[in-house]
Amino acid sequence: MDKSRFSLLLLEPGEIYFEDFSCTLSDKESVKVDSARQGWLKLCSKSLVFEPRDWAYPLVKLQFKDCDALSVVKSHDDSNYIIKIKIKQFAEMLVDNVLAPYKFIYEKKDFFIFFHFASAEECLSQMEQLQRASTLHAPEHNSMVATILHSRYMRMVFDPVMMDDFTEEIICELQAEKISPLVRHQGKLALTSTTIYFQPFSNVESSPVLKLKLSHLKRLYKRRFLLRQVGLEIYSSEESSVPHIYLTFQSERARDRIYKILEDSPYVNLERAHAEEITLQWQNGIVSNYDYLMYLNCLADRSKNDLTQYPVFPWVVADYTSEVLDLNKVETFRDISKPMGALNPDRLEKLKERYDEMCDPKFLYGSHYSAPGLVLFYLVRKYPQYMLCLQNGRFDHPDRMFNSVKDVYNNCLRNMSDFKELVPEFYDTDSKGDFLVNRYEIDFGERHDGTKVNNVALPPWASSPEDFVVKLREALESEYISRHLHLWIDLIFGYKQRGEEAVKANNVFHHVCYEGAVDLERVYDMNDRHALEVQIMEFGQVPKQLFTKPHVRKIIQRVPAPMCCVEQNAYSYEMECVDVIRLHKEAVTCAVRQGTRVISVGKDGALKVYDTTQRKQIRSVILSTTPLSSCVMVGDNMVAVGSWDNEIYLYDVEYGRVVESFRAHDDSVSCLLWLDKERLLISGGCDGVVRVWSHVGHVGQALRGLRVELDHDVKVTTVTFRRRRNEIDLITGTSDGEVFIWDVQTRELTKICAHISAVSSACLVLSGDRVVTASGDGVMNVTDLSVSHSVYQKHFPAAVSSLCWDGSSVLWVGGGGGDGNGALLQWNLVTVTQLSEIKAHDDSINSIHFDEGSKTLITASKDKTIKIWQLKKVS
Repeated sequence: MDKSRFSLLLLEPGEIYFEDFSCTLSDKESVKVDSARQGWLKLCSKSLVFEPRDWAYPLVKLQFKDCDALSVVKSHDDSNYIIKIKIKQFAEMLVDNVLAPYKFIYEKKDFFIFFHFASAEECLSQMEQLQRASTLHAPEHNSMVATILHSRYMRMVFDPVMMDDFTEEIICELQAEKISPLVRHQGKLALTSTTIYFQPFSNVESSPVLKLKLSHLKRLYKRRFLLRQVGLEIYSSEESSVPHIYLTFQSERARDRIYKILEDSPYVNLERAHAEEITLQWQNGIVSNYDYLMYLNCLADRSKNDLTQYPVFPWVVADYTSEVLDLNKVETFRDISKPMGALNPDRLEKLKERYDEMCDPKFLYGSHYSAPGLVLFYLVRKYPQYMLCLQNGRFDHPDRMFNSVKDVYNNCLRNMSDFKELVPEFYDTDSKGDFLVNRYEIDFGERHDGTKVNNVALPPWASSPEDFVVKLREALESEYISRHLHLWIDLIFGYKQRGEEAVKANNVFHHVCYEGAVDLERVYDMNDRHALEVQIMEFGQVPKQLFTKPHVRKIIQRVPAPMCCVEQNAYSYEMECVDVIRLHKEAVTCAVRQGTRVISVGKDGALKVYDTTQRKQIRSVILSTTPLSSCVMVGDNMVAVGSWDNEIYLYDVEYGRVVESFRAHDDSVSCLLWLDKERLLISGGCDGVVRVWSHVGHVGQALRGLRVELDHDVKVTTVTFRRRRNEIDLITGTSDGEVFIWDVQTRELTKICAHISAVSSACLVLSGDRVVTASGDGVMNVTDLSVSHSVYQKHFPAAVSSLCWDGSSVLWVGGGGGDGNGALLQWNLVTVTQLSEIKAHDDSINSIHFDEGSKTLITASKDKTIKIWQLKKVS
């Protein structure tokens, strides 16, 4: 068979494979004895590995540290020179070609290597150099091997014959490492205008060069590797010969250089998924809890290629004894608002006593929730070769292995040094729980009671590994976990991860495992640096902190929604312009619809009433010599109008007369809002004040009905509201980009810095949990009111002047489009996607009004026109 059995996983983690030699290995000074085996000798930084050509024989591993002597001798039967190795002990691997613990043979023995083509003297020189390195302490050994590797790298030249096109020019050429679990494969990266080439130093890869077409690239992620910002993870499309690769470079500068070239390349078309967009989709139920956690892990530098930063998932189920898993009982679930170490009050008390007695930097937990050993503890049946690599050819003691789900969970609750969380495989229904099954039939040994270690024992409620994973996934997606998952995210990825909040949450780990706690580039002492690297490798790392404020919670439907609720919300409107109204001499600032009438005001100081049935103007009145800013209906026939002359006018549409006017502000009235249920009129002014008026419509009573005054430092540009049970919150936007949330009853204030320029419009969306604001610099912002924190931001190419929501999931945006300020965009806020864009007006759209009764949209523009759009809902 031509396929090699040798793998870098047969070496120690981090050990380097240099090259191989065709040879014959014998325990006699002759190639003619029965013990002689033809094969390949692998020269590695800590060992020699002989791979026999005949698969019936095991691989032999000779550690340099166990060598008593290396020498060149002349063979007895011919004139060839051979290398003689005197060794104290050695290991046999893949005995009978079965994946099993290495067979260690503790006896002195001589091995003779007959090289078919290479010079014995030159090979001996390299071996002696590596043997000398093996006698040094680990830091000095690593330094010497790095020097040898660098020397080889400097002699290595990228082979242009490997290119797809001989006319390609190399833009840059760098030393790099290809990373896979426990393995770092050195090589040279060459980047051309169309292709990434990775040429390995050694021949262990199936191909002499790996090729990634830039046109196939889909996603790029900068990665932190062993606490250094030197990693780059690349995902390509399915048709790519290399769909995924994880590379590290010698410095952050080199990594960033490659990243910038790829990002700027015209051949690269990356999938853009902003964190805020995914968060909003998760909140709306479009993205599952599982997929959202995988996404957050990816953002936080967690990758399945790096066992020190493997994706981390929570224990969510606490019941491993019942016959049936009841997801309607709170007792079924683990409290995910607390770290694993804080779930047992008695244990936590002991840990805190120890914490209080420590010197700074203190830590509460002496082991981490995710580290290479913990990951492989769960996955040893799926990836036994990883565990053998990590533990130098041995599996763990049978009693300490992952034998029972219930026992492991109980141990995580009680043991003073066990606080581990889970890995994504526990919830991955595609893999069907294969990590729980001893599918390779490996002999892991016997436990203390004589039972053989085989498959993992499952709780009574799981009939099979596949059923176990399916039910855990259901638990992860359940209503209880969905309501509380943001609290666990706060602990692992968010504001409770570090600092004073972590102390309050009993979530403090050893300081070395936090990003930024140690700068390895500034640790010059080799012993200190090596000690830190070993600690990082063995202890694990806290994910990159993604959030510094409380994470938004998932929106749970108050009424159980059918399974098709997402599809029901995934609709849009076909829009047909059925009428164009040209009545104003200047810009139309606001227009509303009441029945068959369209009422509008403009900068010409005029109020116009248009009958959509007769298709003609039926009322026209000049209310002021100054522009009119806004209008709202305060009844079936009464309209309130805000003016730049500081007045509010009340006009009776039915009788065509001004009922009343009163001085509402000390400067122009900029915006109006009517609360029909409470019969309240809210006005915002350029004087920075929002006023709440009652008794509107009672002649002479308006000023007496002033209920509330809310002061701002600058001009109020827009106002909207939300109801909380029997309470009202007013949400105001200002000219300096700030958004204020006022509790009308208590006057309590929450301030959000949402924009850097004036807020042009605001509207409440999605069950009153979020507010959308827009600004003149083309930014649309979605703020979650439960945590007063932005969850999504969209930058448009043009200014956004107005917003309107249909009451379900569709938002209309005036401006912002590629056609300029006159564009009308249609967005679905549930799926967070733009549905359409039309050129609605020739200038900015100042007002958008949705009329549910007639299923029409009214747009008013600076171009002096009003348009009526007939809407038809389509799936």
